[in-house]
Amino acid sequence: MLKRKARYFLLILILCVFSSCFQIIEEINVANNGSGTVNLTVNLSASKTKVASLMLLDSVNGYKVPSKQTIQKEMEEAVAYLKSSPGISNVKKTLDFDNYIATVSFAFKNISNINNVNQNVLKKMKIKAINNSSYSFNPESGIFYRRYTHTKGALIEYNKLKPEVKNVFKDASYTSIYRFEKPVASSLNPLSKVSKTRKAVMMNTGIMGLINGKTNIANQIILAK
Repeated sequence: MLKRKARYFLLILILCVFSSCFQIIEEINVANNGSGTVNLTVNLSASKTKVASLMLLDSVNGYKVPSKQTIQKEMEEAVAYLKSSPGISNVKKTLDFDNYIATVSFAFKNISNINNVNQNVLKKMKIKAINNSSYSFNPESGIFYRRYTHTKGALIEYNKLKPEVKNVFKDASYTSIYRFEKPVASSLNPLSKVSKTRKAVMMNTGIMGLINGKTNIANQIILAK
């Protein structure tokens, strides 16, 4: 069911393939009791002029270019899937065809509810092998974990791509942002940055680093008592 329905940005990514750059942004807000919200974004705004031109074509280099109606339909199916997922509620989507930004947001009862959801969303964005992650949060200890394991399949899948597609990933970026109600005492990943308010942790990295296994986005965040 998950693999059939979680197709949020699959068609959006087809457009990313021919853009000069794109961003994937994952924002997770965690309340003290372990509930929270997620916002997933694919941002092609830096290439919106090029993408707008591509949208007028039927296909490019053998890749079929989806219509706006097709993309909207896929997003509606994604929303329907999320609404039926355990622990998930308040599902919303936005599609900005002026700037080419797509978002899906939802609430969760426990952060464990999002493990399969987020992972498979990114799988359907054809970067499935670079985001083998799971999340946990212990309200009593105030410790948040993101567990991450690189898989060789990432590089194998990347090497199968056409040269023009490979070039796109060189400029693509992945950003994760975690927000909490309590201040952050420590964030163990050296690539992470704690905000001035100490209630958010951000990590920004190139997708190529995840594909080739040179970047590790695992983290342990400890909240102040």
